[in-house]
Amino acid sequence: MPPKGTFITFEGIDGSGKSTQTKRLAKHLEGLGHTVVLTREPGGSVGAEEIRRLVLEGDPDRWSAETELLLFTAARRDHLERTINPALAAGHIVICDRFADSTRMYQGLSRGDLRHKVDALHDLMIGTEPDLTILIDMDPSVGLARAKGRQTAEERFEDFGQDLQVKMRAGFLDLAKQYRDRFRLIDGSRDMDAVAAEIRKVVLDYLT
Repeated sequence: MPPKGTFITFEGIDGSGKSTQTKRLAKHLEGLGHTVVLTREPGGSVGAEEIRRLVLEGDPDRWSAETELLLFTAARRDHLERTINPALAAGHIVICDRFADSTRMYQGLSRGDLRHKVDALHDLMIGTEPDLTILIDMDPSVGLARAKGRQTAEERFEDFGQDLQVKMRAGFLDLAKQYRDRFRLIDGSRDMDAVAAEIRKVVLDYLT
């Protein structure tokens, strides 16, 4: 049987620095000789990137939380089939900016109690959890200011405002307690180099 790779995900509120840190980690691991697949959600495959535009752009009320859950799950399934699973089967390290934990928060917690539906659909259609999850924790007001400062078309969730970010932060911290075996909590309020150094240590400790 082919070797199984390692699946690492990054989670956190909007503007917490996940995208920057995933890129820095991937570059560091590649420098050590690892084969790394850097990907993101929603997205990471052709079909999933098409769905990304549907869910991240437009008016905040464009979709209900239930419809979003179906769209995100469809994107994740395509992503899993076409990108994540083949890379893991080849023994590579997959680093993903967001995965199912974000759906547990943004659709399962944000606008009603849909967590049981999120978990049921995940078990039915996805059935995969990361080996290691890096949670970058940050003050919601700081994260939201960073996210809005990017001024991209993908600001649908940021447009829900700070109350959502506060709720998401609390939810992510609760998730870290629920899945303590795979979560590692990182203080994202420090400068990027300090955050990157701690993440490298956590990941290298896990890999060895």
